[in-house]
Amino acid sequence: MDLAADLVVRRARVATCDRGASDPGYLEDHAVAVSGDAIAWIGPDARVEEEVDLAGARAIDARGRLVTPGLVDAHTHLVFGDDGARAAEFASLAAGRSYEEIARAGGGILATARATRAADDEALLWAAAARARRLLAWGVTTVEVKSGYGLEVEAEVRLLRVVRELARALRGEMTVVPTLLAAHAAPEEAQGGREGWIRRACDALVPAVAAEGLAAFCDAFVAPTAFTAAEARRVLEAGRAHGLVPRLHADQLGDGGAAALAAELGASSADHLEHVSEAGIAALARAGVVGALLPASTLLARGTRYAPGRRLLDAGVRVALATNVNPGTSMSENVGLTLSLACVALGLTPDEALVAFTDGGARALRLADVGRIAPGAGADLVVWGARGADHLCWHAGVSHALLVVKAGRVVHQAEAWTAADCVA
Repeated sequence: MDLAADLVVRRARVATCDRGASDPGYLEDHAVAVSGDAIAWIGPDARVEEEVDLAGARAIDARGRLVTPGLVDAHTHLVFGDDGARAAEFASLAAGRSYEEIARAGGGILATARATRAADDEALLWAAAARARRLLAWGVTTVEVKSGYGLEVEAEVRLLRVVRELARALRGEMTVVPTLLAAHAAPEEAQGGREGWIRRACDALVPAVAAEGLAAFCDAFVAPTAFTAAEARRVLEAGRAHGLVPRLHADQLGDGGAAALAAELGASSADHLEHVSEAGIAALARAGVVGALLPASTLLARGTRYAPGRRLLDAGVRVALATNVNPGTSMSENVGLTLSLACVALGLTPDEALVAFTDGGARALRLADVGRIAPGAGADLVVWGARGADHLCWHAGVSHALLVVKAGRVVHQAEAWTAADCVA
């Protein structure tokens, strides 16, 4: 027997999440064997002892429960300072003020930028790590983290250095993927206004970030309160010239042509898409751009229009789901909320929601070794206190992540009552 395992999950209902957007690839009564930090073998549980040396393996009995890849949260803003201003803004939203009104009055992103600049690196890192570990408890093993609350060259570089330290602090627990959000909002004190900031972002910020290898992606926010598609194009083209893959906050507050821009630039993803047009959907499908859907931000910002998830999938656009954790429009690490909203507001089935939060997220980040269960893929796994995705989406807002494995090592284990609703 040549194959020896370090860890084996047995008697599981495995969802491989590698069979397409609508098929989680359920395998009944299967085992997953892990060697080192990679998946070494998958097959019927009855055969695992014959084909894999389990003498030195830690054995986990799933008892018929669902086992999935680790979740991939492909859109977050985990690093920010918080002086309480955005909580007060939430109260204003609840009282009927709009996001656009608050932003134009100097709140929104600008308020968080002021709080972030006032916070020291240690405070920013500690808070971001706490948020990340709350996501981990929900089964997230890969998380994208953006800058965007610096709004000046050195401040943005500083935030990405904090993201780098976050990746080091979480090494072995989560993979952190850094994104430069170079065009989030125009700084209040920007010399030359918006044009001046765009020039500095292109000529100084992007080269500085690339020189230190601080980011994999370059992002921009196209919205009436942020930047035009033409301005975003300049920033994303500068990023691409320095090896940063384009991404976009696209068509969230209105149809600004951002989906079409994402398709034209070959972006890895176009995120939000609440107001995407039919032409924009068709362009994303032709270009193979992932549509990253963030329904918790629509809910918590009191939006009235959710992204057309069903139309996107039916048009051939692969979709991702993400929490969009941020202090303004989505202050929640609750993955279950996002999964449920995907079904009740976006038109996805529970199975499609699961695939979107695994393989879809991996595609948005262009990662080949996560988001699926297959021999040779990274050994990121979640054992859930449920038998299928329908339960995870139905029992809204409750974490059923019993056990989380990152790179072959158990990094989170919940109390047994987490699986109280599971019939196994």
